[in-house]
Amino acid sequence: IVMAASDEAELVKMINTSVDINDRPSAIRYPRGTGIGATLPSIDEKIEIGKGKIVQKGTQVCILNLGTRLEECKLAAEELKTKGISTTIVDARFAKPLDEELILNCAKEHELMFTIEEGSIGGFGSHVKNLLAEKGIFDKGLKFRSMTLPDRFIEQDNPKKMYSKAGLNSSQISKKILDTFFKKDSIRVVKN
Repeated sequence: IVMAASDEAELVKMINTSVDINDRPSAIRYPRGTGIGATLPSIDEKIEIGKGKIVQKGTQVCILNLGTRLEECKLAAEELKTKGISTTIVDARFAKPLDEELILNCAKEHELMFTIEEGSIGGFGSHVKNLLAEKGIFDKGLKFRSMTLPDRFIEQDNPKKMYSKAGLNSSQISKKILDTFFKKDSIRVVKN
């Protein structure tokens, strides 16, 4: 089980949940830096293993977020709204096990799906992409992109500056979504 908290309240719920996991390895990605100021839940509040949650419902673009980039995703969605794009935001919570039902439903209901994570290539986005490929979702025309940490060294700094250098702040997320959403297909089918 691999979990990543979007804020300090989710982190408390994940720690509470992890206490009862006795049958397999589990890990929680502890966020770095200052939290958003979320109200902390009781020590008894837990989450269902492998279940994400819809934070905002839209119709065109779905952002699957894993980790603390959730607030940046919300800001990106606000910017996309000014451009007339309706966005769903999902707090995936789990890289393993994936919430397959939620992800597949979102893939069927949207034109474009983005994964956002605080990890390098080969993580959450790769797991989601594999699920969608295995279920034939790409055959039906879904556009898909992942935003991950770049494969280069980023000097230690405060998290806000580091994520900006990594290309994972709200304006960078919304720009990549806009570029993808409005990109014209460059492949032409030539008929003989």
